[in-house]
Amino acid sequence: MSTLAADYERTDMGTIQIAPEVIEIIAGLATIEVQGVAGMSGGFAGGIAELLGRKNLAKGVKVEVGQREAAVDVSIIVEYGNRIPEIASDIQRNVKRSIEMMTGLQVVEVNVHIHDVHFKIAEKTEAEDPQLRLK
Repeated sequence: MSTLAADYERTDMGTIQIAPEVIEIIAGLATIEVQGVAGMSGGFAGGIAELLGRKNLAKGVKVEVGQREAAVDVSIIVEYGNRIPEIASDIQRNVKRSIEMMTGLQVVEVNVHIHDVHFKIAEKTEAEDPQLRLK
């Protein structure tokens, strides 16, 4: 992951630099827009940030940024019952489109890593709760 902002464009008035964290946020938001994504899979640091009340929009995203190109890795959790290849393909298209549209950088690759499957837990009905059955 690149830690320095890349020189994106030089103009008569100066340079425009885009920090890798900006691209991570764009990629993270584009990923969670895709239907079938239950969430992002971040590491230990991402979990600590969420516990402290800060929402980490770049959770589960790593980028490498050059002068004109970017490569992205996203780590996700999928919802059970969805086709993983379709979700991954939708993520790749959405992330590529979003980054290229917003930054002008060419996205050369979007790698999708599936880290977990999220199962929906059936909610208990009143008939299943023993305390509500007895009066």
